[in-house]
Amino acid sequence: MIRIGIDLGGTKTEIIALDPHGCERWRRRVPTPAGDYSATVETIVVLVEEAERTLGTRVSVGVGIPGSVSPLTGRIRNANSTCLIGQPLREDLEARLGREVRLANDANCLAVSESTDGAGAGADVVFAAILGTGVGGGLVVHGRLLVGANAIAGEWGHSPLPSPGDEDRPLPGCYCGRSGCIETYLSGPGMALDHGRRTGARLDAAAIAAGAEDGDPGCVRTLQLYERRLARSLAGVINLVDPDVIVLGGGLSKLERLYLNVPWLWGEWIISDQVLTRLLPARHGDSSGVRGAAWLWPLGAEEGQGDASETD
Repeated sequence: MIRIGIDLGGTKTEIIALDPHGCERWRRRVPTPAGDYSATVETIVVLVEEAERTLGTRVSVGVGIPGSVSPLTGRIRNANSTCLIGQPLREDLEARLGREVRLANDANCLAVSESTDGAGAGADVVFAAILGTGVGGGLVVHGRLLVGANAIAGEWGHSPLPSPGDEDRPLPGCYCGRSGCIETYLSGPGMALDHGRRTGARLDAAAIAAGAEDGDPGCVRTLQLYERRLARSLAGVINLVDPDVIVLGGGLSKLERLYLNVPWLWGEWIISDQVLTRLLPARHGDSSGVRGAAWLWPLGAEEGQGDASETD
Protein backbone atom coordinates (compact mmCIF):
# COMPACT_ATOMS: atom_id res chain seq x y z
CA MET A 1 0.00 0.00 0.00
CA ILE A 2 1.37 3.41 -0.98
CA ARG A 3 0.44 6.23 1.36
CA ILE A 4 0.14 9.80 0.17
CA GLY A 5 0.72 12.61 2.63
CA ILE A 6 -0.08 16.25 1.85
CA ASP A 7 1.10 19.20 3.91
CA LEU A 8 -1.23 22.11 3.20
CA GLY A 9 0.66 25.23 4.21
CA GLY A 10 -0.05 28.90 3.86
CA THR A 11 2.50 29.40 1.09
CA LYS A 12 3.29 25.90 -0.20
CA THR A 13 1.56 22.56 -0.59
CA GLU A 14 3.79 19.50 -0.46
CA ILE A 15 2.96 15.90 -1.33
CA ILE A 16 4.94 12.76 -0.56
CA ALA A 17 4.41 9.07 -1.31
CA LEU A 18 5.70 6.52 1.23
CA ASP A 19 5.95 2.77 0.85
CA PRO A 20 5.08 0.46 3.79
CA HIS A 21 8.62 0.82 5.14
CA GLY A 22 8.48 4.62 5.20
CA CYS A 23 10.75 5.00 2.16
CA GLU A 24 9.99 7.96 -0.07
CA ARG A 25 8.73 7.00 -3.51
CA TRP A 26 7.72 10.41 -4.89
CA ARG A 27 7.56 14.03 -3.79
CA ARG A 28 6.47 17.37 -5.18
CA ARG A 29 5.97 20.91 -3.83
CA VAL A 30 3.82 23.65 -5.39
CA PRO A 31 2.62 27.09 -4.27
CA THR A 32 -0.62 27.18 -2.28
CA PRO A 33 -3.25 29.41 -3.96
CA ALA A 34 -3.35 32.25 -1.46
CA GLY A 35 -6.82 32.96 -0.10
CA ASP A 36 -8.62 30.80 -2.69
CA TYR A 37 -10.42 27.79 -1.22
CA SER A 38 -11.67 26.29 -4.49
CA ALA A 39 -8.22 26.54 -6.06
CA THR A 40 -6.70 24.94 -2.96
CA VAL A 41 -8.99 21.93 -3.28
CA GLU A 42 -8.15 21.69 -6.99
CA THR A 43 -4.42 21.83 -6.22
CA ILE A 44 -4.69 18.85 -3.85
CA VAL A 45 -6.78 16.86 -6.33
CA VAL A 46 -4.33 17.50 -9.17
CA LEU A 47 -1.37 16.44 -7.00
CA VAL A 48 -3.05 13.19 -5.96
CA GLU A 49 -3.97 12.38 -9.56
CA GLU A 50 -0.40 13.11 -10.68
CA ALA A 51 0.97 10.86 -7.94
CA GLU A 52 -1.27 7.98 -9.01
CA ARG A 53 -0.28 8.35 -12.65
CA THR A 54 3.39 8.42 -11.72
CA LEU A 55 3.23 5.50 -9.28
CA GLY A 56 0.76 3.44 -11.27
CA THR A 57 -1.41 2.60 -8.28
CA ARG A 58 -4.32 3.89 -6.23
CA VAL A 59 -3.17 5.55 -3.00
CA SER A 60 -4.51 6.44 0.43
CA VAL A 61 -4.66 10.17 1.17
CA GLY A 62 -3.85 11.98 4.41
CA VAL A 63 -3.78 15.77 4.67
CA GLY A 64 -2.16 17.95 7.32
CA ILE A 65 -3.92 21.28 7.71
CA PRO A 66 -3.16 24.52 9.60
CA GLY A 67 -6.31 24.16 11.72
CA SER A 68 -8.66 21.42 12.82
CA VAL A 69 -12.00 19.85 11.95
CA SER A 70 -14.88 20.84 14.22
CA PRO A 71 -16.58 17.74 15.68
CA LEU A 72 -19.79 19.81 15.78
CA THR A 73 -19.95 20.90 12.13
CA GLY A 74 -17.32 18.85 10.32
CA ARG A 75 -15.91 22.08 8.92
CA ILE A 76 -12.47 23.64 9.31
CA ARG A 77 -11.87 25.96 12.28
CA ASN A 78 -8.94 27.76 13.92
CA ALA A 79 -6.96 27.89 10.67
CA ASN A 80 -4.39 30.61 10.12
CA SER A 81 -5.06 30.03 6.40
CA THR A 82 -8.36 31.81 6.84
CA CYS A 83 -9.88 30.79 3.49
CA LEU A 84 -10.25 27.28 4.96
CA ILE A 85 -12.35 28.40 7.94
CA GLY A 86 -15.92 27.16 7.74
CA GLN A 87 -15.26 25.00 4.68
CA PRO A 88 -16.14 21.27 4.37
CA LEU A 89 -12.64 20.35 3.21
CA ARG A 90 -12.85 16.64 3.96
CA GLU A 91 -16.17 16.23 2.17
CA ASP A 92 -15.05 18.23 -0.83
CA LEU A 93 -11.84 16.21 -1.21
CA GLU A 94 -13.65 12.89 -0.76
CA ALA A 95 -16.22 13.85 -3.40
CA ARG A 96 -13.51 14.83 -5.90
CA LEU A 97 -11.19 11.88 -5.18
CA GLY A 98 -13.83 9.19 -4.67
CA ARG A 99 -12.34 7.78 -1.46
CA GLU A 100 -11.96 8.40 2.26
CA VAL A 101 -9.56 11.23 3.11
CA ARG A 102 -8.05 11.66 6.55
CA LEU A 103 -7.30 15.12 7.92
CA ALA A 104 -5.26 16.15 10.93
CA ASN A 105 -3.80 19.33 12.36
CA ASP A 106 -0.24 19.92 11.14
CA ALA A 107 1.16 19.61 14.68
CA ASN A 108 -0.62 16.28 15.06
CA CYS A 109 1.04 15.17 11.83
CA LEU A 110 4.41 16.13 13.29
CA ALA A 111 3.64 14.03 16.37
CA VAL A 112 2.56 11.04 14.28
CA SER A 113 5.65 11.24 12.09
CA GLU A 114 8.16 11.58 14.88
CA SER A 115 6.57 8.88 17.05
CA THR A 116 6.36 6.45 14.12
CA ASP A 117 9.91 6.55 12.76
CA GLY A 118 11.41 9.80 14.00
CA ALA A 119 13.04 11.19 17.13
CA GLY A 120 10.34 9.71 19.38
CA ALA A 121 10.21 6.24 17.83
CA GLY A 122 9.81 3.60 20.53
CA ALA A 123 8.78 6.07 23.24
CA ASP A 124 5.49 5.55 25.09
CA VAL A 125 4.49 9.23 25.25
CA VAL A 126 5.60 11.80 22.67
CA PHE A 127 4.67 15.47 22.66
CA ALA A 128 5.51 17.35 19.48
CA ALA A 129 5.55 21.14 19.26
CA ILE A 130 5.73 23.33 16.17
CA LEU A 131 7.68 26.55 16.68
CA GLY A 132 7.26 28.47 13.46
CA THR A 133 4.89 31.05 12.02
CA GLY A 134 2.46 29.65 14.57
CA VAL A 135 2.81 27.39 17.61
CA GLY A 136 0.96 24.10 17.94
CA GLY A 137 1.29 20.75 19.60
CA GLY A 138 0.32 17.11 19.22
CA LEU A 139 0.37 14.13 21.57
CA VAL A 140 0.87 10.44 20.81
CA VAL A 141 0.44 7.86 23.58
CA HIS A 142 1.39 4.22 23.01
CA GLY A 143 1.34 4.80 19.27
CA ARG A 144 -2.09 6.44 19.23
CA LEU A 145 -2.68 10.06 18.30
CA LEU A 146 -4.86 11.74 20.91
CA VAL A 147 -7.47 14.10 19.52
CA GLY A 148 -9.77 14.58 22.51
CA ALA A 149 -13.48 15.08 23.10
CA ASN A 150 -13.35 18.57 21.59
CA ALA A 151 -10.66 17.77 18.97
CA ILE A 152 -8.23 20.21 20.59
CA ALA A 153 -5.77 17.87 22.34
CA GLY A 154 -2.29 19.34 22.15
CA GLU A 155 -3.45 22.90 21.31
CA TRP A 156 -0.67 24.16 23.51
CA GLY A 157 -0.03 27.35 21.56
CA HIS A 158 -3.31 28.89 22.66
CA SER A 159 -2.83 28.28 26.36
CA PRO A 160 -1.72 31.36 28.32
CA LEU A 161 1.99 31.85 28.88
CA PRO A 162 2.63 30.54 32.41
CA SER A 163 3.60 32.97 35.16
CA PRO A 164 4.06 36.14 33.08
CA GLY A 165 6.42 38.65 34.63
CA ASP A 166 7.18 42.28 33.98
CA GLU A 167 9.32 41.37 30.94
CA ASP A 168 6.30 39.61 29.39
CA ARG A 169 3.89 42.54 29.70
CA PRO A 170 1.84 43.97 28.15
CA LEU A 171 0.32 40.67 27.05
CA PRO A 172 0.36 40.55 23.23
CA GLY A 173 -2.95 40.13 21.43
CA CYS A 174 -3.52 36.90 19.49
CA TYR A 175 -5.55 36.28 16.34
CA CYS A 176 -7.72 33.86 18.36
CA GLY A 177 -9.13 36.88 20.22
CA ARG A 178 -7.26 36.31 23.48
CA SER A 179 -4.10 37.89 24.85
CA GLY A 180 -0.89 36.38 26.15
CA CYS A 181 -1.14 33.06 24.28
CA ILE A 182 2.05 30.99 24.17
CA GLU A 183 2.00 31.47 20.39
CA THR A 184 2.35 35.23 20.72
CA TYR A 185 5.72 34.74 22.46
CA LEU A 186 7.15 31.55 20.96
CA SER A 187 6.28 31.90 17.26
CA GLY A 188 8.78 33.46 14.88
CA PRO A 189 6.65 36.60 14.43
CA GLY A 190 6.16 36.70 18.22
CA MET A 191 9.89 36.69 18.81
CA ALA A 192 10.36 39.45 16.22
CA LEU A 193 7.64 41.64 17.77
CA ASP A 194 9.06 41.13 21.26
CA HIS A 195 12.53 42.09 20.04
CA GLY A 196 11.16 45.18 18.32
CA ARG A 197 9.27 46.32 21.43
CA ARG A 198 12.38 46.09 23.59
CA THR A 199 15.08 47.27 21.19
CA GLY A 200 13.32 49.21 18.44
CA ALA A 201 15.07 47.02 15.84
CA ARG A 202 12.93 45.36 13.16
CA LEU A 203 14.53 41.93 12.72
CA ASP A 204 13.02 38.55 11.94
CA ALA A 205 13.77 35.45 14.00
CA ALA A 206 16.62 34.31 11.74
CA ALA A 207 18.32 37.70 11.97
CA ILE A 208 17.91 37.75 15.75
CA ALA A 209 19.54 34.32 16.01
CA ALA A 210 22.40 35.47 13.79
CA GLY A 211 22.80 38.63 15.87
CA ALA A 212 22.99 36.59 19.05
CA GLU A 213 25.72 34.43 17.48
CA ASP A 214 27.66 37.64 16.79
CA GLY A 215 27.23 38.80 20.38
CA ASP A 216 24.67 41.58 19.86
CA PRO A 217 23.38 42.29 23.41
CA GLY A 218 19.78 42.95 22.34
CA CYS A 219 19.60 39.73 20.32
CA VAL A 220 21.23 37.73 23.10
CA ARG A 221 18.64 39.04 25.57
CA THR A 222 15.79 38.21 23.19
CA LEU A 223 16.91 34.58 22.91
CA GLN A 224 17.43 34.30 26.66
CA LEU A 225 13.86 35.50 27.24
CA TYR A 226 12.63 33.12 24.54
CA GLU A 227 14.35 30.17 26.20
CA ARG A 228 12.87 30.94 29.62
CA ARG A 229 9.39 31.29 28.13
CA LEU A 230 9.79 28.02 26.24
CA ALA A 231 11.08 26.29 29.38
CA ARG A 232 8.10 27.52 31.45
CA SER A 233 5.66 26.51 28.75
CA LEU A 234 7.12 23.02 28.26
CA ALA A 235 7.31 22.52 32.02
CA GLY A 236 3.53 22.80 32.05
CA VAL A 237 3.34 20.05 29.42
CA ILE A 238 5.67 17.83 31.45
CA ASN A 239 3.69 18.39 34.65
CA LEU A 240 0.47 17.47 32.86
CA VAL A 241 1.33 14.49 30.61
CA ASP A 242 4.94 13.61 31.61
CA PRO A 243 6.16 12.69 28.10
CA ASP A 244 9.23 10.56 27.47
CA VAL A 245 10.21 12.79 24.55
CA ILE A 246 9.36 16.32 23.43
CA VAL A 247 10.11 16.85 19.75
CA LEU A 248 10.42 20.31 18.26
CA GLY A 249 9.60 21.17 14.66
CA GLY A 250 9.23 24.40 12.69
CA GLY A 251 11.80 27.02 11.81
CA LEU A 252 12.79 27.91 15.38
CA SER A 253 13.46 24.25 16.18
CA LYS A 254 16.73 24.70 14.25
CA LEU A 255 18.17 26.81 17.09
CA GLU A 256 20.63 24.29 18.51
CA ARG A 257 21.03 26.19 21.77
CA LEU A 258 17.43 25.34 22.75
CA TYR A 259 18.28 21.67 23.32
CA LEU A 260 20.89 22.52 25.93
CA ASN A 261 19.48 25.62 27.56
CA VAL A 262 15.78 24.80 27.85
CA PRO A 263 16.19 21.47 29.74
CA TRP A 264 18.68 23.22 32.02
CA LEU A 265 16.01 25.84 32.80
CA TRP A 266 12.75 23.90 32.94
CA GLY A 267 13.43 22.08 36.22
CA GLU A 268 12.56 25.30 38.09
CA TRP A 269 8.89 24.75 37.18
CA ILE A 270 8.62 20.93 37.09
CA ILE A 271 7.29 19.15 40.19
CA SER A 272 9.72 16.24 40.20
CA ASP A 273 13.07 15.52 41.82
CA GLN A 274 14.36 14.33 38.44
CA VAL A 275 13.42 15.15 34.85
CA LEU A 276 14.10 12.35 32.36
CA THR A 277 12.12 13.90 29.49
CA ARG A 278 14.31 14.37 26.41
CA LEU A 279 14.06 17.48 24.23
CA LEU A 280 14.97 16.63 20.64
CA PRO A 281 14.74 18.17 17.15
CA ALA A 282 12.48 16.43 14.64
CA ARG A 283 14.47 13.69 12.93
CA HIS A 284 12.70 14.29 9.63
CA GLY A 285 13.04 18.08 9.85
CA ASP A 286 10.81 20.00 7.46
CA SER A 287 9.48 16.70 6.06
CA SER A 288 7.90 15.57 9.33
CA GLY A 289 4.53 17.18 8.70
CA VAL A 290 4.02 15.70 5.25
CA ARG A 291 5.30 12.28 6.38
CA GLY A 292 2.92 12.35 9.34
CA ALA A 293 0.01 13.06 7.01
CA ALA A 294 0.92 9.91 5.08
CA TRP A 295 1.13 7.90 8.32
CA LEU A 296 -2.48 8.87 9.18
CA TRP A 297 -3.11 5.62 7.31
CA PRO A 298 -1.31 3.09 9.54
CA LEU A 299 -0.17 -0.34 8.42
CA GLY A 300 -3.12 -2.63 7.75
CA ALA A 301 -5.67 0.19 7.68
CA GLU A 302 -6.80 -0.17 4.08
CA GLU A 303 -9.90 1.73 3.01
CA GLY A 304 -12.92 0.43 4.86
CA GLN A 305 -10.90 -1.67 7.37
CA GLY A 306 -10.97 0.67 10.31
CA ASP A 307 -8.28 2.83 11.80
CA ALA A 308 -5.40 2.24 14.16
CA SER A 309 -5.13 5.93 15.01
CA GLU A 310 -7.41 8.86 15.73
CA THR A 311 -7.40 11.97 13.56
CA ASP A 312 -9.08 15.35 13.74
